[in-house]
Amino acid sequence: MPQEKKMGLSGLLGKLLPFVTPYGWLLAGTLALTFVGALMAQVNAVVLDHAVDAIDTLIHQSDFLWSQAVQLLLVISAVLLGKELLAAVATYGQRYCGEKIRINVSRDLSLRVVDRMLTFRMAFFSNEGNEPGKLQTRIDRGIMSLSNTVKNFFIDILPLFTSAVLALVLIFTANVYVGCVALAIVPIYFYITSRQASRMKGWRRRVFGTHQELNHGIMNIIESINVIKSFNREELESSKQARLQSQSIQQQMETRKISFFFDGTKTFVEQMGTVLIIILTAYLVLTGYPGMSIGKIMYHVMLFANVAAPIRQMNRIYDDLNDALIYAESFFNIIEADDEVEHSGNHRPEQVEGRFELSHVEFTYSNGTHALHDLSMTIMPGQTTALVGLSGAGKTTIVNLLDKFYTPQSGTICLDGIPLEQWDTRFLRNNIGLVLQKNHIFSGTIEENIRYGKPTATHAEIVQAARQAYIYDQIVALPDGFNSQALQLSGGQQQRIAIARMFLKNPPIIFLDEPTASLDAIATEQIKNSIDAIKKGRTVIVISHNIGQIIDSDSIYVLRDGHVEQQGTPMEVYRQGGLYKDIFDASARSMNVDKIAETIG
Repeated sequence: MPQEKKMGLSGLLGKLLPFVTPYGWLLAGTLALTFVGALMAQVNAVVLDHAVDAIDTLIHQSDFLWSQAVQLLLVISAVLLGKELLAAVATYGQRYCGEKIRINVSRDLSLRVVDRMLTFRMAFFSNEGNEPGKLQTRIDRGIMSLSNTVKNFFIDILPLFTSAVLALVLIFTANVYVGCVALAIVPIYFYITSRQASRMKGWRRRVFGTHQELNHGIMNIIESINVIKSFNREELESSKQARLQSQSIQQQMETRKISFFFDGTKTFVEQMGTVLIIILTAYLVLTGYPGMSIGKIMYHVMLFANVAAPIRQMNRIYDDLNDALIYAESFFNIIEADDEVEHSGNHRPEQVEGRFELSHVEFTYSNGTHALHDLSMTIMPGQTTALVGLSGAGKTTIVNLLDKFYTPQSGTICLDGIPLEQWDTRFLRNNIGLVLQKNHIFSGTIEENIRYGKPTATHAEIVQAARQAYIYDQIVALPDGFNSQALQLSGGQQQRIAIARMFLKNPPIIFLDEPTASLDAIATEQIKNSIDAIKKGRTVIVISHNIGQIIDSDSIYVLRDGHVEQQGTPMEVYRQGGLYKDIFDASARSMNVDKIAETIG
């Protein structure tokens, strides 16, 4: 996997901006309501300033009247209650708009990354670090942290900082000296917070990496549960997870230890600011400084509380932002992986003949496996060509290259005389049917899975495809028939569903990679008959260890270690001796052909 780019806060916000701007009216509403809420947050300090001075004046009057005191208290109550009502409405609206932005951005991020991954070449998914568990963690954590960033900014930070700026303006308006003290505390606090972020960033990356390993390990356990139980390796897998969990705990505790130290320091700085403001204001009142009164002590303290409010919240918000920086790097590395995008030409002929020509092809997987060495071969149109060889010879790699799942490092591959890179990729794959040894069955009904081969297919066409794949009788025997869940079928039945999907697609080129490997003998014969029928007039490439499918081919290529060792008709190559004869004879012996002949004779 390529080295991930380090991202700063400005970079994070810059990448999020295109996802936020489509919701300009919600953004405008959020900003307007944020300003209203910030104004309301200052009302308590202003009211308390005047209320304290007014009450002090009443107490020191020689003709004190309770009616005046009650009137003052009623006015104060009305103002404060009215302010609370208006603030509640503004806060509700601001939070609603902010949350709607967050939800919409989260949806857009999710759709963007899915759409983006669907354009990637197959090599991306085989790269180190892009295993299913790790990739899912990168996406899930990325979307969660980025949507939380939107929430923090538009629902939490924006109102707090707007309120803090207004509070600072009011403090400076009342007294410049007190304002300077309040303002001086802010950069000290932010410096401490930035130091905290710097110290914790490396540990956060380690925690993220360990979390990926944990998720990937759990997925491996689920996928390999049969193997684990058959070898009684439950304790081994449990110990692996225990080691990762122990590592995760150590990393998390280290981040908490650093966080707690800096949090305590920041709390002390905040409280020191409050004490300094009380002492300074009290001093100015006692010395008779113009415009200073007892009410100003409470006024300044409450306004400084509004200045300190973002500081108090900054611990949690900064933690979330730093998490977002870590996860966003991985997330946006997926979205911005331009070099992983599958390139397509524009060649779309009216008819595809199916003649493949491979010339001096070299191919190496991202893990360093050199799969093909100077490989050249010609696949004739309208014929069946078998690729034969031991495991790891490069047979499946050739099929992957012909379907443009991968691109060779050197050499050329042509279809009907046109280089494969010039072909429209979607058009090419629409004309190729692919049946693998293990085909993916999607969550959904049997009918939906078969229709995947042709989304516009009618029910009658689906039924016909099921008949061709010899799965129809078994489907209609189910309680829900074609509406039964496909994932509940056996492995062999799922394989026939995949073959029915290919029949429905009805392409001129067919790639068969061990298509009957998971079927019983009778099903294998039935499918072979169906495949033989669909082979007529089509270009077929078959990979199989089944002698019956190989010997029926028009020609075969025998591969060893990524290069062609023998080629010709099955009979010609067998008579040459060598690897094909060894494979053929070993396969016959493994089937006890002599005893089979003796039994049926």
